[in-house]
Amino acid sequence: MVFDPSTLKFDANGLIPCIAQDAENGEVLMFAWMNAEAVARTLEMGHVTYWSRSRASFWVKGESSGHVQDLVDLRVDCDRDCLLALVRQTGPACHTNRRTCFYTAVRDGTEVELMAPEA
Repeated sequence: MVFDPSTLKFDANGLIPCIAQDAENGEVLMFAWMNAEAVARTLEMGHVTYWSRSRASFWVKGESSGHVQDLVDLRVDCDRDCLLALVRQTGPACHTNRRTCFYTAVRDGTEVELMAPEA
């Protein structure tokens, strides 16, 4: 079956959430938004491309930092309103220089930092 991106359910702003997950160990790395063009660019280039709402522009993950995400597999959820990008992550995924954006946990009502930034 040929992938038809028009079957994806984008929100009112033309965006769809995308979760980036390490293809080897399953670690959830980050969450970002894509529009139809970002999906197309990701599939064409093999490097994950997102849509920055704050800058209103495309950004290829790692374009300035070198911490790229090479696409291994792009998956669509059952409702077709969320994407899962399985990636090979080079360096930290988070702009705070941590491996993952999910570096804090709430435990017994307290927020706990799970990892420090990479040196």
